[in-house]
Amino acid sequence: MTVRLSRLIDNAPVADVVLSVVLRGVSHATTAQADGSYTLESKDLALPGAAVVEFQVAQGATRQNLKATLQISGGGQPGETSNARQLWWWALNFAVCIGFLMLLSRRRKTAQDKEPL
Repeated sequence: MTVRLSRLIDNAPVADVVLSVVLRGVSHATTAQADGSYTLESKDLALPGAAVVEFQVAQGATRQNLKATLQISGGGQPGETSNARQLWWWALNFAVCIGFLMLLSRRRKTAQDKEPL
């Protein structure tokens, strides 16, 4: 998960905070990135279904808690099911094309056999 925090006044990135994410009741530390974003890697992000998420932002003496609901559509790597679906779609297309060509070939052969000499 990548989180980008920005100031309300000027929409500038907030890069000098400590950001923790409470996901499914477990607190996770984030890693600050060079571009001002924060990343989180957790197996809890792969569990499908709705999850309550709380972002705990601490900057000096100021602390804020932001709560949200995260809807996770499915487990596994992103695009994993679409790649399998696309593969099956191509296999089906090839099978239909081959079947059509076989039927067309048989029809032509039958038409040639029926022609009088």
